[in-house]
Amino acid sequence: MVKKYPVRVNVNGDDYEALVDPRKTLLQFLREDLDLTGTKEGCDEGDCGACSVILNNRVVSSCLVLAVEVDNAVIETIEGVKTGEELHPVQQAFVDSGAIQCGFCTPGMVITTKAMLQEMPNPSTKEVKEYLAGNLCRCTGYVKILDAVENAKEKLKNG
Repeated sequence: MVKKYPVRVNVNGDDYEALVDPRKTLLQFLREDLDLTGTKEGCDEGDCGACSVILNNRVVSSCLVLAVEVDNAVIETIEGVKTGEELHPVQQAFVDSGAIQCGFCTPGMVITTKAMLQEMPNPSTKEVKEYLAGNLCRCTGYVKILDAVENAKEKLKNG
């Protein structure tokens, strides 16, 4: 029997407490324990970005973080990005730009873009490419994603 450890987190503005197996990743904790399935499991090696979440104001690959490491952390997942029924400007920009295709990479792309634009409100194309380098997409060829980021910059700038 594996000893479980208490974890207290704030996810998308809600507080949670759970006993967690020390081998469980943050990704597994979010999906299995909290039923927040928007964060996707892709490569399980931190290479694809599908599992990206914002952990204490930093984008991380949740498949590489153990759940026991996030005690007292603040986490934002794709489920916490929109307000009520209204999409966040970044989400709307991805929709408007046709950058969602199959949708598997979209949660990670949106989370990463949101964090980037909070950190750098007006990144250059080079900076966008560097920031999103850890997020892979097999459908769009990235042109529409870059368009979505430009669209999101404008939406956020114009309120």
